[in-house]
Amino acid sequence: MQLLLDLHPDEYPLEGFRRRQLLEWVFAQGVGTFDAMTNLPAEARADLASDFKLNPFKDIETVRSADGSVKYLFTLGDGRQMEAVYMPYLDRKTICVSTMVGCPAKCAFCATGAMGFGRNLTPGEIVGQVLAVAGGEGIAPRELRNLVFMGMGEPLLNYANTMAAARILLHPQALGMSKRRVTLSTVGLANGIRRLATEDDLGIKLAISLHAPDEETRQRIIPTGAANSIPEIMAAAREYQAVTGRRVTLEYAMLRGVNDHLWQAELLADLLGGLVSHVNLIPMNPWDGSGFESSTEAQIQAFYDTLEARGVDVSVRRSRGKDAGAACGQLALKRPGAVAGAVPA
Repeated sequence: MQLLLDLHPDEYPLEGFRRRQLLEWVFAQGVGTFDAMTNLPAEARADLASDFKLNPFKDIETVRSADGSVKYLFTLGDGRQMEAVYMPYLDRKTICVSTMVGCPAKCAFCATGAMGFGRNLTPGEIVGQVLAVAGGEGIAPRELRNLVFMGMGEPLLNYANTMAAARILLHPQALGMSKRRVTLSTVGLANGIRRLATEDDLGIKLAISLHAPDEETRQRIIPTGAANSIPEIMAAAREYQAVTGRRVTLEYAMLRGVNDHLWQAELLADLLGGLVSHVNLIPMNPWDGSGFESSTEAQIQAFYDTLEARGVDVSVRRSRGKDAGAACGQLALKRPGAVAGAVPA
């Protein structure tokens, strides 16, 4: 049976006014069954129920953090699992969604990378995370105005499905999100970044997980990084900016004694010359078996000060949800009885 959420809103069944009613039920009301769509004719509801399913998930579990963040663990139809994170702030509600089960990038400091790769998520499985989180939090789906593709997976390796999901998120009759409030995070796939620049109708924001300014360090912590050298990544970022006119964010996980030396801050500043950018320094979030520690507060401050003195727009991003295993780099299905995300060898 086809998942309705996999369809673009313009492809939804029914016509005209009835289609708009259907879209309102799905994306404004967030209902979970066709029977609940009471202003649709009974025959139409029966036809929809025979041809489509609304919910991509077999089960949903939550872990709530003391800071208000909530980690959602989703069990998919095939039994695999992945996670999303809800982060409420005073002025906005943000959701971090996954694009894959597991991740093939294998960043050494990331618990998701240690899982390995399971499979790509479909557009509906990506969008469904937003609807499920809204339902779990007792809010309307359209109240979630900020979204980041920063959960499990490398979005640019699931390119078609991620772009399809983004178009649903932005569609005015679906979730109606603003392109300025949707961010895609990539480990740095140069060809994917260039391709993203051509998606004229999207205009979503780009964040690149650089994490080191020198090849030796970067390939140590991102074993798959050799496929895209730092010069190639930075060239793609500049091409992206030339085409789109948008600022590029660089994400930098602070790893004690690995990538936090001041000479690396100087080298990072050199790389950013001429690029309109913002650097997010992210203290590494702990997880069992990582083999890494976060840089000290003093070293993070010194790194920050070095970049700022070079004219780099920089901030320190404090991750939320650490106590729930929901912070950046911690998503790894840490539940009793969780189904492994990786494909068996």
